Amino acid sequence: MVVANQHPFNSLMPARIVDAIESLGIWVSGEPFALNSYENRVFMLSDDERQRWIAKFYRPDRWSEAQLREEHVFLDELKTAGVAVAAPWRDSRGDSLHRANGFYFALFPHVPGQAPELDNPGHLFALGELIGRLHAVSSRHAFAARPVMEPLALAASSREDVLAGNWLNRRQRRAYARVSESLQQSLSHQVWPDQAAIRVHGDCHLGNILGRDDDFTLVDFDDCMMAPAVQDLWMMLTAQNDSELRLQLSELLEGYEEHMPFDRCQLEWIEPLRTLRLMRYSAWLVARWQDPAFPRAFPWVASEDYWDQHIRILEQQRLALDNPQWLA
Repeated sequence: MVVANQHPFNSLMPARIVDAIESLGIWVSGEPFALNSYENRVFMLSDDERQRWIAKFYRPDRWSEAQLREEHVFLDELKTAGVAVAAPWRDSRGDSLHRANGFYFALFPHVPGQAPELDNPGHLFALGELIGRLHAVSSRHAFAARPVMEPLALAASSREDVLAGNWLNRRQRRAYARVSESLQQSLSHQVWPDQAAIRVHGDCHLGNILGRDDDFTLVDFDDCMMAPAVQDLWMMLTAQNDSELRLQLSELLEGYEEHMPFDRCQLEWIEPLRTLRLMRYSAWLVARWQDPAFPRAFPWVASEDYWDQHIRILEQQRLALDNPQWLA
């Protein structure tokens, strides 16, 4: 009997995970360990030869088979070119995308190490080199199936997702509607040209970069898309004052331009991209709320304090869009 409103991931029990992986001829030693992943379900496991793997079970109905396969082909292209990425394992038939119990899934080599330190100039230079190598390869071709980042559409859908629910009280609803509309208007004046879009990682934050010393690997290309090159750089600019931000940017671009020229005009898109990420994050949380993992992991989303803070951040971002001082 199927339970009403049961989320598909509820059926992904350890025994089914092991059965799916062992159907590929890889014998699992011990129980898979769930990692902190919410959009998909990701597990670390060891095989009978003590090799560690990462198994990713993709969220149903998020990406098409063609989009998932295009991600994997992209990773193989990067790996062949010498870019440090975690490319998917392929079976004897050369297939990297597998299916079991209604889920697409893939296996990736486990990448050991820690996230880079963004106050370390050597790490920033190395990260710039890594992204430069990535873009030197990714700029050769375009995606056919993966999405193109469309800032106005993303902002509009984010606004609609938040306002469609009962997350905001009357005061918050008025404030959110006002500031989100203002942000949309600002973004409408800062849309990048189509020719600026290349294949990018798309979600290049510290959690997706692992390594030791200054030797780093990019993991989790789940959000790869067509977007400006700066999308893979701006999240590494984390300093709290203008002079330190400029130093971070200098190291990052010095490494990047060892492999790929960077159009400084794209720096104007950093605050628009930050705006999109801020709006999308809250919209993502509410859109995924029926997944039981989300209320458990993010209980504060249901509080008034969270939405008051979110509205304040969006107000600050509106000012930053009008006056990105550190770039002056």
